[in-house]
Amino acid sequence: MLTIIDHPLVQHKLTLLRRSKTTTGEFRRLAREISLLLGYEVLRDLPLEPITITTPLEDMQAVQVQGKKLCFISILRAGEGILDGMLDLVPAARVGHVGLYRDPATHEPVEYYFKVPDALEERLTIVLDPMLATGHSAIAAVTRLKQAGAKSIKFVCLIASPEGVAAFQAAHPEIPIFAAGLDRQLDDHAYIRPGLGDAGDRFFGTK
Repeated sequence: MLTIIDHPLVQHKLTLLRRSKTTTGEFRRLAREISLLLGYEVLRDLPLEPITITTPLEDMQAVQVQGKKLCFISILRAGEGILDGMLDLVPAARVGHVGLYRDPATHEPVEYYFKVPDALEERLTIVLDPMLATGHSAIAAVTRLKQAGAKSIKFVCLIASPEGVAAFQAAHPEIPIFAAGLDRQLDDHAYIRPGLGDAGDRFFGTK
């Protein structure tokens, strides 16, 4: 249930993204470009239905995406860094947000914001977070989305850790994970190594 997108352009741009000398503007651009490329693989199995259209020359049978518009769910705040690229690919998609912070005493995720489109049970729901580190935030977000009715869910990140993947799969074994890279391990501060640092800080220029 883990797919690493190893397209050469994804891997090249991920290398540039990781570098400490990459500027905030470059980081944003690269994250957007990588997420758009990831989207092609994540959405390759969208169901299609036939439709009749009129070209400048004649009527023809074509296809369109079937069912309600899919939904992107950004885990705040870092998820915003890969949301734009996904919307470049699917501009008509619905968008939701889940806000979580880590309790300093228990280290467990605490929800502070939740706003999602209606009829989640009828939509493909793509959950976005650049880093799958401990997996706690991703697990909590997906659990909340299931409670809200979501049935068809995929999780997308830039980089995952083995520990995060194991925890997420233990909690939600039926949900596929898509990532551009699987790194070595977490360190004592729960940072992915070699990683790319704090994705939110690098995207927003806050550190």
